[in-house]
Amino acid sequence: MTRLTTAGRTGRLAGSALLATLALLTVAGCGGGSGEESGDAAAGASRTESEASPADSSPKKPSPSPSPTVTAADGTDTGACADGNCEIAVSKPVTFDIKIPDGPAKLSVTKVGEYEVGYKVTHGTSKNGGSARGSASGKGSGCITYFYENGNGTRCGGAAGRPEKEAGTVALQMLPGPGNTAILRLVSG
Repeated sequence: MTRLTTAGRTGRLAGSALLATLALLTVAGCGGGSGEESGDAAAGASRTESEASPADSSPKKPSPSPSPTVTAADGTDTGACADGNCEIAVSKPVTFDIKIPDGPAKLSVTKVGEYEVGYKVTHGTSKNGGSARGSASGKGSGCITYFYENGNGTRCGGAAGRPEKEAGTVALQMLPGPGNTAILRLVSG
């Protein structure tokens, strides 16, 4: 039989404590992840530790949701975008004129679905013009296209905050939402 010294016992106790801590962290890190986001989670709210208790892991019955009400500052009026600054709700494909640094352009919302949106912007002529496009799907997603003189750039993925005004730039943001409605923001600097 082997006899442990005080240093040996202390080392074993420290190792046991470390293993227990790692096991506790592993269990805590795996709990509560159903992969579904609530509307609050998509808006940036986070769950507290008390909400992620083991009792929360039971399957939940979906509650009936009321008809979605996606509101925009300018309602559904595409004419509000004529001045280069608007926030409208779109629920079906639509095409209208906008102004970008390179001149007049056509904005076509090509697809609107449940948390899904697609769009294309064309300007100039077929010989001397350009285009930009984007599409996003899923809760919390979105696209933003920046138009500059002689160019543009599009980024789609996680929704960003409202674009800021920037001199010489027009920003177009598309955010898909519930009820086959998307928010379209146009910000001119």
